[in-house]
Amino acid sequence: MVQGRADPGRDGVTDYAAHLADALRATGAAVEPVATAGSPGDVVRAARRIARWDPDVVHVQFAPSAFGFRPWPGLLPELVRAPVVTTVHEYGWWAAPSWVPAAVWRAVERPGWFDRETGRLVPASAVTVTTNAGHTDQLRTRLGVRARLVPLAPNVPDAGGGWHSVREDLGVPPDAEVVAFFGFVHPVKGLRYLIDAVARLRAAGRDRLHLLVLGGFTSLALPEPQARAFRAELTTWAAARGVAEHVTVTGHLPAERVSCALRTADLAAFPFTAGATTKSGALLSAFAHGLPTVVTAADPPDPDLVDGETVVVAPRVRDPDVLVDALGRLLDDPVLRDRVAAGGTALAARRSWPRIAAAHRELYARVTERAGG
Repeated sequence: MVQGRADPGRDGVTDYAAHLADALRATGAAVEPVATAGSPGDVVRAARRIARWDPDVVHVQFAPSAFGFRPWPGLLPELVRAPVVTTVHEYGWWAAPSWVPAAVWRAVERPGWFDRETGRLVPASAVTVTTNAGHTDQLRTRLGVRARLVPLAPNVPDAGGGWHSVREDLGVPPDAEVVAFFGFVHPVKGLRYLIDAVARLRAAGRDRLHLLVLGGFTSLALPEPQARAFRAELTTWAAARGVAEHVTVTGHLPAERVSCALRTADLAAFPFTAGATTKSGALLSAFAHGLPTVVTAADPPDPDLVDGETVVVAPRVRDPDVLVDALGRLLDDPVLRDRVAAGGTALAARRSWPRIAAAHRELYARVTERAGG
């Protein structure tokens, strides 16, 4: 299983690969992780390590950020003998090299020679896997590839008990109405607007409302200096709006601790500026913990995120008022809270790691059967 060099605490794709490897091993599969930074020499060395193991399948977990935005992992199908499976985690916004005109890319992509984002990975893969319908549609439109959709599972399953003392440990008042955000913290996650919404709701009489931000700031998308600066910016933002003591920012926590914190929350919110979809393992984790959840709408909308059924959907507008309205709907309507919580829980239950491992074992079997035939 080929992936980038980041640790799971800094990269969601690496975290996904670790969960998948564990789930596959639980079925009896032998999984050997191969990390590469994406430079030409490192990709060649990775191919040599793969050759020594002589595997049945080489599975590449592709995201340009995981390989330092280098195109060279796209040559792996030409460097290994085993059939390649590629899971596309990011797609539709990048090209390497970026200066090549779109008309030239289309000319080489139409016959399936090359892909501007994955190089030879997708065109030469025995199977391409996607985690969401949007990427499936983009691959079909651009390359004519019929990808296999295997959705994500929660990256933090419900750990059960041990959550009763979490509010006290985190400094959250025991009687607070807690809105939780979970995941890597980044400017595109919309937390400024969520802080503003909490401030406005408190000013309007929701004086028990408390925001709990669960997640680390340092990631591949936000290196350490920028992460420190953004954390300080959010702290200053909350103070300027008079809610500093009503916003708790935890930083990175172990998965078991995150699970306990999610279990003690009342609602969850994912106000992403580009809209939320079920390719977010953090969102699925909120569902797995039974939290009624607010999301911003994606374009195109995620078919599994249905307003009033699995979530409450706010327009994808950089305006805290839309979040005030969406959170107010949940806070004011216990029937709606119960309905969307049940819908989200059912959705997460259909996306368990054992099911995802079984789907991968099935496609590996088909790939190796074709290769042997």
